[in-house]
Amino acid sequence: MNILDHIISSKRKEVALKKQLIPTSQLEKSVLFERETVSLSQRLKNSPSGIIAEHKRRSPSKSVINQSLNVQDVVLGYEKAGACGVSVLTDGKYFGGSLDDLLLARASTTIPLLRKEFIIDEYQIVEAKAYGADAILLIAAVLSREAIASLSKTAQQLGLEVLLEVHNQEELNKSLMPSLDLLGVNNRDLKTFNVSLNTSKSLSTLIPDEFVKVSESGISDVVAIKDLKTYGYQGFLIGETFMKTPNPEQSAAQFIKQLV
Repeated sequence: MNILDHIISSKRKEVALKKQLIPTSQLEKSVLFERETVSLSQRLKNSPSGIIAEHKRRSPSKSVINQSLNVQDVVLGYEKAGACGVSVLTDGKYFGGSLDDLLLARASTTIPLLRKEFIIDEYQIVEAKAYGADAILLIAAVLSREAIASLSKTAQQLGLEVLLEVHNQEELNKSLMPSLDLLGVNNRDLKTFNVSLNTSKSLSTLIPDEFVKVSESGISDVVAIKDLKTYGYQGFLIGETFMKTPNPEQSAAQFIKQLV
């Protein structure tokens, strides 16, 4: 089993347990469940930078990235720096995140929030809505076409946008459908952790223009973004580049300043 298989196996057990502890009906009573969501795709279309900045404590590939900062400061800092949206990792076992991080992020900012999670069940989408997300991530590598269709339609019904992440042409081909809003290309191979921006470049022409194109992972300088923009990318998800510094707000602000 590769790391992705381990994560999904553990996630299935986690979701099964959560369903027993907190029923969907309870999540639907959350104050935030009735909140009007903000469109991440529209923000990216109208932005000169297109930066989705990420709050990320650790990862399986890099171990600890930054455990010392609280989520409110990081998210508010990203907003001040000019980010279009913020990605909040909510996986606990492998990334050190939680749904409380999403809740605290929502209390700290009005810009769009993406719940970054390994979503395999409709229950997690209801959770995302109840905890203040505006968009969810779906990963094509771990979902069938039928699952992508079902999960993305559930998200749409709840007013959440869907960022569908692919790593290769095969995943892209099985995933294209009207219920998606953003198409993300992850430059990191989730099985080997190797990173190459050529992944985004080679898949760019295969992504229809109705989807906002987002390049994810391995983006560490402004030159890379300017290059990717020529391939039609309007969104750029950046986590470690900012989070590995003592002051993510400052590093994000300096980065974004060079783009706008």
